Amino acid sequence: MQWTTQDFEWMTQALRLAERGLYTTSPNPRVGCVIVKNGQLIGEGVHLKAGEPHAEVHALRQAGNHTKGATAYVTLEPCSHYGRTPPCAHALVEVGVSRVVIAMQDPNPLVAGKGIAYLQSHGIEVTSGLLQTQAQALNPGFILRMTQQRPYVRLKVAASLDGKTALANGASQWITSAASRKDVHHWRARSCAMLTGIGTVLHDDPSLTVREVDTPRQPLRVIVDSQLRIPLNARVLHGGHAVIAYAQAPQDKLALLQAQGVQTIALPDAAGQIDINALLKILAQQQINEVMVEAGAGLNGAMLQSGLVDELLMYYAPKFMGNTGAGMFNLPAFETMSQALDLNIIDVRHFGQDIRIQAKCR
Repeated sequence: MQWTTQDFEWMTQALRLAERGLYTTSPNPRVGCVIVKNGQLIGEGVHLKAGEPHAEVHALRQAGNHTKGATAYVTLEPCSHYGRTPPCAHALVEVGVSRVVIAMQDPNPLVAGKGIAYLQSHGIEVTSGLLQTQAQALNPGFILRMTQQRPYVRLKVAASLDGKTALANGASQWITSAASRKDVHHWRARSCAMLTGIGTVLHDDPSLTVREVDTPRQPLRVIVDSQLRIPLNARVLHGGHAVIAYAQAPQDKLALLQAQGVQTIALPDAAGQIDINALLKILAQQQINEVMVEAGAGLNGAMLQSGLVDELLMYYAPKFMGNTGAGMFNLPAFETMSQALDLNIIDVRHFGQDIRIQAKCR
């Protein structure tokens, strides 16, 4: 398919609109739409929150009665089913749009090509795939949840240049700069859930909330705690918006946590530890799109070795902390280079004097 320079420009604008919903649209996908007629923008819209109008509806309202013969650029295939809002594909047909350019097909089985087919059956010219990679990058969790019934897992770690996350005595605040820590909060804000282990809770007592970014919601806090050792006054439990996965626990402790509004899930594996894969599937069933992991070397290593991590955010500070410091990942001793875990680095940038490496694990 040959797209024009103008097609690329208008779809780029639609993608920028979709980014406005980065922190708010979950569990729905982030979608932007622009409507163009005779080379002029007549309407634009973005989906900001589940239950509210979709991007196409906002754009059509702005365009008014000037849409006959117009082209709509949408970052995701228009829906064709009745959910909490009416189908957008029907709305585009009703107002006389003659062409629809789509960045990516909707992975939702309820849509998955049906929106495109509906538009084409009503004489609308439809093309798909323009800036598809960029559109997919906006919704990695939604795509995985719809196609593999699991969330997208992003693991963050902050370390010295020699790969240490704490001194031998446990001191770790602060390794990286304030600029790096602020960037971390942007990633927290776009995540549906934060996941950590009981070791981190007992050692650092983190809150795992978003504090540096203006956001209308806080992510769900998920704690992996096989023996249910978590203190009842742990900061991560404040507000009750938390889930604890455990293997075995005393009933009185369970009752006290549940009375605080904490959700508890028994997920023992054969070794008496937590079945992390099962936990991720449960989170997907709860419409969690993106999970951000901030944990210690043990849980980090276990998830990485099990292939449960999709992406790494590694912040490196320009300092050395010595051989006795804590590492980033507890991994077994490899005997051949073929056993090494290969990464695909997709971005490297500075935050103050720190370096952030963003890498894909698969």
